[in-house]
Amino acid sequence: MSAGLFSGVSTNVGNPKWTECNSREHDMYFRDDDIRSEFARDYNRILHSNAYRRLKHKTQVFFATRNDHICTRIEHVNHVASVSYTIAKYLGLNTELTNAIALGHDLGHAPFGHAGETILKNIASTELRQPFWHERNSLRFIDKIETLLDPLGCEQNLNLTYAVRDGIISHCGEVDENSIFPREDKLELENIEKPNQYPPYTWEGSVVKISDKIAYLGRDIEDALTLRILSFRQLRDLIRIIKGFANVNIAEINNTVITHKLIINLCKSSSPETGIGFSDEYLGLINSLKEFSYINIYKHERLNVFIGYSKLILESIYDILSGYYQGVETLTVIKKNMEIYPLLVKSFSDWLLKYSNVNSRTLKSNRYGNQVLYDLEKREEYLQAVIDYISGMTDSFAIKVFNELTNF
Repeated sequence: MSAGLFSGVSTNVGNPKWTECNSREHDMYFRDDDIRSEFARDYNRILHSNAYRRLKHKTQVFFATRNDHICTRIEHVNHVASVSYTIAKYLGLNTELTNAIALGHDLGHAPFGHAGETILKNIASTELRQPFWHERNSLRFIDKIETLLDPLGCEQNLNLTYAVRDGIISHCGEVDENSIFPREDKLELENIEKPNQYPPYTWEGSVVKISDKIAYLGRDIEDALTLRILSFRQLRDLIRIIKGFANVNIAEINNTVITHKLIINLCKSSSPETGIGFSDEYLGLINSLKEFSYINIYKHERLNVFIGYSKLILESIYDILSGYYQGVETLTVIKKNMEIYPLLVKSFSDWLLKYSNVNSRTLKSNRYGNQVLYDLEKREEYLQAVIDYISGMTDSFAIKVFNELTNF
């Protein structure tokens, strides 16, 4: 099988989906001397967003703020970008598109990893009867929350292309069968109700979806080995799993070797006719490794304390902020607590000024041109503001706010 096998279906000029993939929700300024493609512009817009910067202080699996050598969320998205670039380059797909999707795919991830996601999911379900899942929240962040300054110095929403937005909300859902084909229909992405409901719209999105699994499997195992949380019996089970696949030759159990083997097998097993996927042997391996990690790493007893710690922090912040609601007077009520909780009050007041209807946008001095999200006359929209605000926090900022709540 030669490299470039997918070049005929790559998301480039001539592809039947090209116009839809490049479309944006709103017109966006264009510089006459710009040399970038639309997908390259999206990559840069994500790279310069605050949500991307905050990923360096968000947990991937293990609480990462005290150990420089354990994977954080920002490392993970860069690993996904690296894996998807290698695969897309070999197959002849659009690497600028995979780079943009990969870099933005976890922008809406909660603090404290999947523990934080579960906590916010429970809050959203109980308080608003709304779902919360990080792929959907990532789409919300890139569509409605993250902003950049335009050439006139006004804050504007990112306004990314459809193909990038689609790849971000479609990136998750486990790969349980071989293999992935892109869907044909252009959907209203806001109407997607659950993870893995639909495959991505592009081959490039399909590559990022499967690269996400490749990137986290090897690294999560390596981090578990670094932290020495696996027993001798568990290590023996891991070796037995790998050696149980006759045609899989992995001499060393580490991130580099596992990732390399999975990438090479995927590249050699994929085609436009059979889809993006592994050989049967490697599909069995990747599913066995996921099962091993789920039982022995993600459910490790030492993470129980971390989960409880995360729950206490996020629920405490939510309880304080949700209790301030007084309709259109809410911002005034919040600011009365500036001396007690200066960090929390200042940052959340700024959030409401930027995203709610309390700020007059008719003033010439107002620099906010982004979408207004919350009507403070509606309690449920205020509670959504609290959830959005918390979901954008880093682990370290959430801890600082919690410490402020507990100190006198």
